[in-house]
Amino acid sequence: MNDDRQGFDHQAFLATVNNKPGVYRMIDRKGRVIYVGKAKNLKKRLASYFRKTGLTTRILSLVNNIDRIEVTNTRTESEALLLENDLIKNLNPRYNILFRDDKSYPYVQLTNHEFPRLKVFRGKPDRSKGSFYGPFPSAGSIRYTINHVQRIFKLRNCEDSAMLNRRRACLQYQIKRCTGPCVGHTDRESYAAQIEQARLFLEGKSSELIDQQVALMEEFSRQLDFENAAEVRDRIETLRRVTEKQFVTDFHGDMDIVACALEQDFSCIQLFMIRNGTSLGNKPFYNRTRLDTDAAELLETFIIQHYSNHPAPAEIIVSHELENPALLAESLQQLNDSRVRIQHNVRDKRRRALENAVDNARQALKAYLLSSSLLSKRMQSLVEALHLEQAPDRIECFDISHTMGEATKASCVVFGQEGADKTEYRRYNIKDIAAGDDYAAMRQVLDRRYSKRRDNPDLLPDLVLIDGGKGQLGVALEVLEALNIPTVKPNLRVFAVAKGAERRAGYEQILDEEMTPVAVALDSPALLLIQQIRDEAHRFAITGHRQARARARRKSKLEEIPGIGARKRQLLLNTFGGLQGVMAAGVEELMQIKGINRETAQMIYDRFHS
Repeated sequence: MNDDRQGFDHQAFLATVNNKPGVYRMIDRKGRVIYVGKAKNLKKRLASYFRKTGLTTRILSLVNNIDRIEVTNTRTESEALLLENDLIKNLNPRYNILFRDDKSYPYVQLTNHEFPRLKVFRGKPDRSKGSFYGPFPSAGSIRYTINHVQRIFKLRNCEDSAMLNRRRACLQYQIKRCTGPCVGHTDRESYAAQIEQARLFLEGKSSELIDQQVALMEEFSRQLDFENAAEVRDRIETLRRVTEKQFVTDFHGDMDIVACALEQDFSCIQLFMIRNGTSLGNKPFYNRTRLDTDAAELLETFIIQHYSNHPAPAEIIVSHELENPALLAESLQQLNDSRVRIQHNVRDKRRRALENAVDNARQALKAYLLSSSLLSKRMQSLVEALHLEQAPDRIECFDISHTMGEATKASCVVFGQEGADKTEYRRYNIKDIAAGDDYAAMRQVLDRRYSKRRDNPDLLPDLVLIDGGKGQLGVALEVLEALNIPTVKPNLRVFAVAKGAERRAGYEQILDEEMTPVAVALDSPALLLIQQIRDEAHRFAITGHRQARARARRKSKLEEIPGIGARKRQLLLNTFGGLQGVMAAGVEELMQIKGINRETAQMIYDRFHS
C-alpha cells in the first residue's frame, strides 16, 4: 500500500497528536469534512487508520480521501462522545451514520383548566400547563389512544376559544363523546371524576380503573338506577377490550428496548417504547452503513443521537453488548439530567421482550431490502430504456398543480439510488403569471430551482423528468440552456412524461430532448419507476395546492374589510348568527353593534352588495 496516502503525511501528523481523549475530523481536498470520530486515546486511534495491513476496502477509501485531519481535545471521553454527536449532526459527514429523526414525539396532554382539555402536544412538556403522557413513537399510536380516551371518558377536545364562545352543545356532545361542559351539561365535580378516570387509564392503571367501575356499577344496581348501571357496564367492556389491544406489560416505570439488525450494507434499529408499564408502540430507523460498522457501534450511535433530541427513560435494553455502556449512560445523564441504566444481559420477561424486538428489526429490514432491491432493478432497467451512461445518483421530477389557475403550486421531488429523498422535496408558490399558464409556471419553477444551483455541479441532478408534453419539455430545455446548465453538467438528461392514450396509467409517452418518443415496454421496470416518481411529484404538488386553496377559501370576507379586527368579526358573526346574517343586514342594523359607526357599517354593507 502506498504510505504517502496521496500526499497526506500521516507520520508527520501523528507526531503532533497526543494521547488524550478527544474528537478528530477528517477533511478532503475540497475542504469537506468526510468523517468525524472520537477516541479515548487520539494518537492510538488515529494511528490505526494508517496500518500497512488489515484495513478494509472501505477504510482505505476513507483514508485515501484525507487531505488533513483536525483534532479537538476534551477533558473526558464522555465529553468527546457528546462533541462527536454534535459535529455529526451539524456537518453530516459522508462516511458517518446520521439517524434522521428531527420531529419531536407527541404527548397526550390534559390541560390544567377548570374543565381540562384532551389534546396532542409536541415539544418539551411544561408541567405547569397540565399533565403529559408519553411520548408516543408515532402519530398512529397517539391517535389510537386519544380516540379511545375521548370515547370512554367523554372529555372535551375543543379549543378554549370555541368553548368560551359556544352557546349550544356541539356534535361531540350529540354523539356522546363529550359531556358538554361548555354549555353546563356537566358540573365541575362530575367532570373532575371523568378526568381522574382518564388519568388512571393513561398511567397504565387500567386494572385499578376497571375495579372502580365495577364497584360503581354494583352501587347503581343496588340503587335500582339501571340506566347508569348499564352505561358503566358498557364502559367496563370497552376498557377491557382497549386494554387487551393496548398491550399492558408486566413492567413498571419507563423503559425503551433498542434492537439492531444488519444485512448487506443496511441496518434497521427498532425502538420499542414502554411508559408506566404500557407499550406505546415501536418505530423503525433504517440506514446505510458506509464503513464496516458492527451492531454495537450502530446502537451506540443511535442512542447518543436519538436521546440528545428526546428524553431518555430510566432503563434502556439493547440487543447487543456495547463496548462501554457506562460511558454512554454517563453521557445520557448529562443530556437528560436524570439517571439512565443501559442493559444487555437481561432475563425472563425482559429477555422475551428483547427477543421480540430483535425479531421485529429483522423482519422490518428484510421487507426494506426487498423494496430496495426492487428499486435497484428498476434503476438498471431505466439505464437501458433511456440509454443513460450510468444509473443516476439523483433524479428530480417537476409537476404543476392548480384549479382553473387558482393557488398554483409547483413541486420538485428527488429520488436517489435508495429511493425517495423526502428531505430534498420542495414546493414553490407560482406568482405573477396568467391563470392556468402551465408553461410559464414550469419556466418559473425551473429558473428558481437551477439559477441557485448552476455554479455547483454536485447539487445538480443527473436526470430531470418533466410531467407534461412537448410544450413543457421545450420550456425546460430553454431554461436549462439559458442558465448554461448543459456546460456545467454535460451528462444531465431531460425527459418529459406525457399522458398516454385517454390519460390511462401505464400508457405514458416518454419524450427525449429531441421531442422523440422513447420506446419503453408497458411492463418494463423502468416505466414503473418513472410512473412512481411522476405520481409522487403529482401527489406532492396537489397536496400543497389543496392546502393553499383551503387556506384561501377559509378566509372570511370580513377579514378583507379595513378596521374589522378579530373581536368585531366575532361580535358580528355571533349577533347575526353567521356570515349569511351579516350579509343580509342593513347599514342601520350593523350600526347597532358596539364599535361600528356609520362609515364602517357602510363599508361592510358595500363589501357584500357591490
